Amino acid sequence: MEETQRQKKIAGIIQKDLADILQRAATDGGLKGTLISVSKVSVTVDLSLAKVYVSIFPNKGAKELLEGIKESQVAIRYELAQRTKHQLRRVPELNFYLDDSLEYIEKIEKSLKREENPIENRDLLDKRKKS
Repeated sequence: MEETQRQKKIAGIIQKDLADILQRAATDGGLKGTLISVSKVSVTVDLSLAKVYVSIFPNKGAKELLEGIKESQVAIRYELAQRTKHQLRRVPELNFYLDDSLEYIEKIEKSLKREENPIENRDLLDKRKKS
């Protein structure tokens, strides 16, 4: 089911403000050089739950940092409510997930740069079975 305009609008507001909140918390917490970005936010139809996909660079320690974000979810939600009090009546409950798409792309690029490039040497690929 496709998202409504209202869902997209609320997701955009949450994404912008959460990115600022998380990045500021990282720099204030002594994590200089760590880049935290919110890559995607999807809100349920009843606007009660938001799935927040967080991308953390560098990747080392990303899982621990995500656990810290999950533990301070109440404070993050309160800060978000203070920022969006003139735009949203209720702030949805936030569920944080690690977005590992950058890591996935990096693995693909590394495998393409190696000598065993499946594009140039098609014998490395498994043959597709005809149905």
